[in-house]
Amino acid sequence: MKAVLFHRYGGSEVLQYEDVPRPTPGPGQVLLKVAATSFNPVDAGIRGGYLTDVFPITFPHIPGIDVAGTIAEFGDGVQGWNVGDPVVALLPMESDGAAAEYVLAPAEVLAAAPRSVSLADAAALPVAGLTAWQALFEVAGVTAGQTILINGASGAVGGYAVQLAKQAGAVVTATSKPRDADRLRGYGADRLIGYLDYGHSPIVVDGAPFDVVLNLVSTSPQQTDALISVIADGGFHVGTMTSGPEDPGRQVRTQRVFVRSDAEQLAGLVSRVDAGQLRIGVADRRPLVQAAAVHAVADAGRLPGKTILVPDER
Repeated sequence: MKAVLFHRYGGSEVLQYEDVPRPTPGPGQVLLKVAATSFNPVDAGIRGGYLTDVFPITFPHIPGIDVAGTIAEFGDGVQGWNVGDPVVALLPMESDGAAAEYVLAPAEVLAAAPRSVSLADAAALPVAGLTAWQALFEVAGVTAGQTILINGASGAVGGYAVQLAKQAGAVVTATSKPRDADRLRGYGADRLIGYLDYGHSPIVVDGAPFDVVLNLVSTSPQQTDALISVIADGGFHVGTMTSGPEDPGRQVRTQRVFVRSDAEQLAGLVSRVDAGQLRIGVADRRPLVQAAAVHAVADAGRLPGKTILVPDER
């Protein structure tokens, strides 16, 4: 089968498109025929060798932790699924990923794929959707009537977070690139603002103070402090790139979220997609052979949004 892989850490140039043996499922595993994977920043972090302490890998390594595909084979002990079932999953980050024609997955991470979107597009859901869900509800405990600032809502996680927070009854303020304003309004954002002006101290943000700040961008310590300053007493700062210092005097808590695979939560997100309550955003679709080019564009900060990679038809 064809796969994208790298034999050493480095920039996008280490990614190669090669022939590799098709894997065989072991006990508790399924073999998936990949419909698509998607690019996530963690893919670049692992490829670059920046996450070796957290996600140790062996070489050669195939990236791609998001997967949408159909079940091709079972290992021993797998129950509840049939060959041909369409599924989605967040794969283990240390294992070979879905930038390939086939990939192995533990059966316990699988959820039935949404039926209302193309199977390939469903690859844009697991990592970003689960990150948003876990940040909002597991970490911050967002409830109806609370106010939330989503900093960096233009990205995939931000799009899901806007939708999920609004559906939970929160009042949502989001920072957005101009090109994404209409989309985020359609997702339910109550207030949209441009980039925050950290040059003023304290910063001024319409809608402040907020019960929760969900920070989806990499901010300096000074910028993170500024964000924490617009949180109400007893509120929460949740970051995907940074946590930030707590403010015990005001009982402001901070925590960084690290997404984990959760098939039950993913199934709940799929149900929302099929009920028309959660929209999957895909900015670009590229053939798998162009994975290195996608990584290069992402490294340069020019990726237009959620990009899925589709294996070539043979």
